[in-house]
Amino acid sequence: MNLLELNGVHVVHRIRSRRLFGHDNVYALTDANLTLNTGETVGVVGESGCGKSTLAKVIVGLQKPTQGTVEFRGKHIGMIFQDPSTALNRRLPVTKIIRDPLDVHQEGTPAERADRVRELMSLVGLPTSVADAVPAQLSGGQRQRVAIARALALRPALLVADEPTSALDVSVRAQILNLLADLREKLGLAMVFISHDIQTVKKMSDRIVTMYLGRIVEQAPAEAVPQATHHPYMRALFSATPSLLHTVEPIVLSGPVPSATNPPSGCNFRTRCWKATDECAAALPALVTAGADHTYRCIHPEL
Repeated sequence: MNLLELNGVHVVHRIRSRRLFGHDNVYALTDANLTLNTGETVGVVGESGCGKSTLAKVIVGLQKPTQGTVEFRGKHIGMIFQDPSTALNRRLPVTKIIRDPLDVHQEGTPAERADRVRELMSLVGLPTSVADAVPAQLSGGQRQRVAIARALALRPALLVADEPTSALDVSVRAQILNLLADLREKLGLAMVFISHDIQTVKKMSDRIVTMYLGRIVEQAPAEAVPQATHHPYMRALFSATPSLLHTVEPIVLSGPVPSATNPPSGCNFRTRCWKATDECAAALPALVTAGADHTYRCIHPEL
């Protein structure tokens, strides 16, 4: 049985139009279908504004779908936000920040909560010397460790990490990624790992989901990426990132990203795709199954 299942999820925001009267619809997420098994890590990649963070918010319940269903068969979901300097209450000490979920959900006795906080600090590599420090007194890496400890406080079955290292110094990123990998192994966590760093997503994930303009355009096992992927956009994304193992010629995408208020008909990538034909504008390409856990939408796939 799947731990998480999204079926036909849409998120549409209404915003004030530039016209004198009326409103426009922003199609933030369109017909998202996703499953996640216990202990599995799914990576999510795509350009800024493609719907990655909206997908994360839908999964944790911070965003209600306009249409579709989200089913979670675990007890708790934890979330790690992009920037720990804004995700943590700057006035509270470390122990209070980590303890907050335990207090809100009234987990255990006060003594048991204190023990759990100490356990969590040890688990994420925080020294006891920072227990009474406020976020401003911590380094960026320590602040993110506090955020991770807080996310783990209620022993979640699923951890959603939305760009968890993008606000950190390069020297600290590897430490946090190694910590997340260790925690996943030690605690048997399922994880949704969202990042613009495609090579990191490949390293961290069992399966990779590629999004473009609010749609999932391809899902593939991590070991199939990038050589055995089929959607032109997925190939373009991976061609733009350096890799010592797979040297490829970068694919340059021409033209601006279309507006989410007026997405193109048919395949919404067609306005930037070097393989697009008139047929691509006629209708949304059918979902093609390319193997176990591998699907894509394209009528002119890469082979």
